[in-house]
Amino acid sequence: MSDSDHVSRQALELDFQLACEALPGIPGAAQFATWAEAALVGERDQAELSIRVVDEEEGRAMNLKYRGKDYATNVLSFPADIPDYVELPLLGDLVICAPVVTAEAREQGKAPEAHWAHMVVHGVLHLLGYDHIDDSAAEVMENRERKILSGFGFADPYTPAD
Repeated sequence: MSDSDHVSRQALELDFQLACEALPGIPGAAQFATWAEAALVGERDQAELSIRVVDEEEGRAMNLKYRGKDYATNVLSFPADIPDYVELPLLGDLVICAPVVTAEAREQGKAPEAHWAHMVVHGVLHLLGYDHIDDSAAEVMENRERKILSGFGFADPYTPAD
């Protein structure tokens, strides 16, 4: 199963691909675009990106191929590899594994929508160059995530649910 949608907004061109069985709770393309746009505020005036929502098999294969890890992970970020002198709004691609996100939300006691939003924001921030390799970089990235997600009324994603 593969379904594609395109969302065009003032600051964002989003190619959205649903490449898995439509599990309950997977948001629509417009919602993904809203979350991605929020992560772009103050970072870029325009961006083009793709978000592909996949099943566990594809998520595992991509994580193995690109990261050498033989399991499906929640989100993979692939920044666009464009020379600095080329001015294009292309940001990159996100691959989000629906079964992993769904299971994590359930296991962590989070609202599925909040966890989907977190995965999109987290992935877009990676595309923008944020990372969590060391503690200081992680603190910067996580604080940005908290601020963006709180704007949607979502709780701190790094605080365990009660």
